[in-house]
Amino acid sequence: MARRAGAVTGPIAAGGVFALILAALLAVMSRADWPVTIGAADWSVLRFTIWQAFLSAVFSVLFAIPVARALARRRFPGRGALVTLLGAPFILPVIVAVLGILAVFGRAGWVSDGFALLGLPPMSIYGLQGVVLAHVFFNMPLATRLILQGWQSIPAEQFRMVGQLGLSPRMVFRVIEWPILRQVAPGAFALIFVICLTSFAVALTLGGGPRATTIELAIYQAFRFDFDLGRAAVLSLLQLVVAGGAAVLALWILPPLALQTGRDRVVRRWDAPSPVLDAGWIIVAAGFLLLPLLAVAISGMVGLWQMPLSVLTATWTSFWVAVVSTVVLLTMALPIAAWLAQSRHGGAEAVTLLGLAASPLMIGTGWFILIYPFAAPVTYALPVTALVNAMMALPFAVRILLPPMRQVFTDYGRLSAGLGLHGFALWRIMLVPRLRPQIGFAAGLGAAMSVGDLGVVTLFADPDVATLPLQMYRLMGSYRTEAASGAALVLLALAFGMFWICDAWGRRHVER
Repeated sequence: MARRAGAVTGPIAAGGVFALILAALLAVMSRADWPVTIGAADWSVLRFTIWQAFLSAVFSVLFAIPVARALARRRFPGRGALVTLLGAPFILPVIVAVLGILAVFGRAGWVSDGFALLGLPPMSIYGLQGVVLAHVFFNMPLATRLILQGWQSIPAEQFRMVGQLGLSPRMVFRVIEWPILRQVAPGAFALIFVICLTSFAVALTLGGGPRATTIELAIYQAFRFDFDLGRAAVLSLLQLVVAGGAAVLALWILPPLALQTGRDRVVRRWDAPSPVLDAGWIIVAAGFLLLPLLAVAISGMVGLWQMPLSVLTATWTSFWVAVVSTVVLLTMALPIAAWLAQSRHGGAEAVTLLGLAASPLMIGTGWFILIYPFAAPVTYALPVTALVNAMMALPFAVRILLPPMRQVFTDYGRLSAGLGLHGFALWRIMLVPRLRPQIGFAAGLGAAMSVGDLGVVTLFADPDVATLPLQMYRLMGSYRTEAASGAALVLLALAFGMFWICDAWGRRHVER
């Protein structure tokens, strides 16, 4: 029957993810010297992690509200391209974005040069302010898209009615926009908060010292520099409890968006007579997103000719790791989404949040311990990296696939059951053709995230074999800034190229 799709493979895939994470955690805990106590330094790391995640989520949502409102109220040439641009930072490699942010906001950046002309001291970006700034760069566009999507669901008839009544912009916000914002904003805040809890690359490059260390970075330091598996185990448990608890709480408290029905008329807004304020917010947001990318492109064009040959080797390594990671991601995400789409218990979706809540470095450390008695862990560094990258992208892929999967089963489940479709035939004839755009988008997102990941591979990669983000980080560490900028441009092109290829495959020949 159609409704049995994924009934077996879905729980197996979800159980496999759980088993991989549990095995890694038990391996780390088995090598610790017990009893292990949580010291003052660990509590300090936990406080900073929660505080920076809270500030990042608050500023991202607060910045996103006026930007989303301006985009909802205005129609102008290039609006579609700007809305599309809002999705770019989420697939942008973190190390590339950090390089661009340093070029714009660093002590020798464009903003500091402007301050110097005014006789002001240069901007300091390292520490809490740098971590929060980078997180807002990544997550403000995500919050904007979520809020904009909610406001765009408001029927045109409501705005037509308030226009006839002559309500002020403040009253329009209070009566029409606020109820939607109250539903969407808490979910956006919770999602960004959980994402920022597991920050690694941003804290590694912009943390600025022990006072600005996240749990993820502390796990890396405990393993890489101190080889203190006990502390790494405790920190991993702390992160799993905090991030996992926040993720489950967000899933529990997030109310469903109450979509309203209308006659699908084009929305016209009479509540914003002056475009100056809206234009200002749009210009500020576009500049905030575009200037770091422009800085990377300008410096990267110069640095292309100074890259060592190892960058090209690392590019090929990142490419095949991303391909393997994407295949593994779809192998897990598709049956899990099919299983959850037919589940009557919405809480089953929480199983996918393990990949978001668990520390990638903890998983890598655990599998290093498990592999070590049988083989050199360096040999399996890249396959483990591909597997962990797939698990980290799993929550996003399932969220992309789950709503349309449920709709397909609702619309065609009985028909497929009547035709006797099951197994591979069900996927080939009904599910894949109907879900092709979402599959392509999820694959592109997973590939881009894998290409730009600077996580597990930093733990035990071979000095002679590295992914492109790791090679770029090594160039930055050796003060070869021009070569690192060239590698950043290559990494940017590879991430966006793989995303575009997968997404274009998904959208090709789709019946409209």
